Amino acid sequence: MKAIAYFKNLPADHPEALQDITVADPVPGDRDLLVEVRAISVNPVDVKIRGNRKPKDGQPEIIGWDAAGVVRAVGAKTSLFKPGDRVWYAGALTRPGANSELHVVDERIVGAMPASLDYAQAAALPLTTITAWELLFDRLRVLDNHAPSQRSLLVIGAAGGVGSILVQLARQLTGLTVIGTASRPETQAWVRELGAHHVIDHTRPLTEELKRIGFEHVSDIAALTHTDTHFPQIAEAIAPQGRVALIDDPAALDVRLLKSKSASLHWEFMFARPLHDTPDLIAQHELLNQAARLIDNGTLRTTLGEHYGKINAENLRRAHAFIESGKARGKVVLEGF
Repeated sequence: MKAIAYFKNLPADHPEALQDITVADPVPGDRDLLVEVRAISVNPVDVKIRGNRKPKDGQPEIIGWDAAGVVRAVGAKTSLFKPGDRVWYAGALTRPGANSELHVVDERIVGAMPASLDYAQAAALPLTTITAWELLFDRLRVLDNHAPSQRSLLVIGAAGGVGSILVQLARQLTGLTVIGTASRPETQAWVRELGAHHVIDHTRPLTEELKRIGFEHVSDIAALTHTDTHFPQIAEAIAPQGRVALIDDPAALDVRLLKSKSASLHWEFMFARPLHDTPDLIAQHELLNQAARLIDNGTLRTTLGEHYGKINAENLRRAHAFIESGKARGKVVLEGF
């Protein structure tokens, strides 16, 4: 099968940073699906791993953790899908990624693809939807209902992949007041379009921006990017007994800044369940199925921002470079081999 891989940790603009290769078709295990990959999207985790995870000597490293495609075969102990089913998923960090024509994945972290989306539109969503859903409902413990709430959610980096779906989930499924941050006119417009009640500029002090729109504090903060830079302002902006959740990799945080407010800090890492084979692993299958229903009934929409063409090394290198630029709005998708 065709695949895209790297053999050395190189900058995205290097011609060998990602290469077109041919490898043997994978074989599904007992709980696996063999999926014909139709579309993929690119996430910051792809960029981080391409730059930092060293391949075994002479062995290709295939990455990519967002895919939509068609089930071609199933393992002996599967029960959730059959050949011909359209699926979407993010995969697991401990297995080869989905930048390949065929891919094997545990069915318990796979969902039935939304009927109303094409493959490119669907591939934009799995990793970020799982991340945003777990952050909102599992980490911040927000109630999944529309009851009026005194709680307010500040989403730092709301125009990115996770922010684009988190804003929708919070606005459509909860009673929170949703405040997104974005720094450019086009990204600010995007965040408003997705449903944020207010949009502020994260290049300015967050507390000043919040006061400008009438907020002294917020009860919940989703720190999606540059958390170490924003953390002093986060600690000032969070309400007493509030909750902060983050997804990025800050070098260091002075969590003592949260003590006087009894504020809590939560990590969200959507790969935790498959990485540790948790007893509730199937929750990601159920989550993706529920998200698909919400898309099909018009509650949620795809976050596809840019379509970079066919799945090949050249286009994927361009996509990685764009993600590294920090200018992405929504998700970057590639489709077809």
